[in-house]
Amino acid sequence: MVRLPLAISLQQWALTGSICALLGILFMCTPLRIIGSRFFSMASEVYVSGTHSAAYVTCPNDTVAKEIARGIVEKKLAACVNIVPQITSIYEWKGKIEEDTEVLMMIKTRSSKIPALTEYVRSVHPYEVAEVISIPIDQGNPPYLKWVGDVVPE
Repeated sequence: MVRLPLAISLQQWALTGSICALLGILFMCTPLRIIGSRFFSMASEVYVSGTHSAAYVTCPNDTVAKEIARGIVEKKLAACVNIVPQITSIYEWKGKIEEDTEVLMMIKTRSSKIPALTEYVRSVHPYEVAEVISIPIDQGNPPYLKWVGDVVPE
């Protein structure tokens, strides 16, 4: 059995404490600064649930989707439209089960813009019945949601 001395000199205690403090400063300063700045950023930007929505529109191909997406963003009906290529849709149309390859647009906008967005899509979309559905955004990255609000006017 190894016996450790119970009494540590004051000088050894001070040296050990100084080394620990220095290591703590070196290893924690940058992470604490990063965490602090992210916390301050998130705390300073308040988002009200449902202020923004994600809308979904299917299109027959990439060309149509890009044309509609560009019009949506140019008219400030949305901040961003993502185009997801080659989805498969299975649906009933006029009494028959259909299967088609389509393109999906994911649209981020203000909830208040959904009616105008829907009207625009209906006016330019080649389908007889264009799909325009939306869901309110409950929460997300505060700086991103702020950007959506900044880009899309009330």
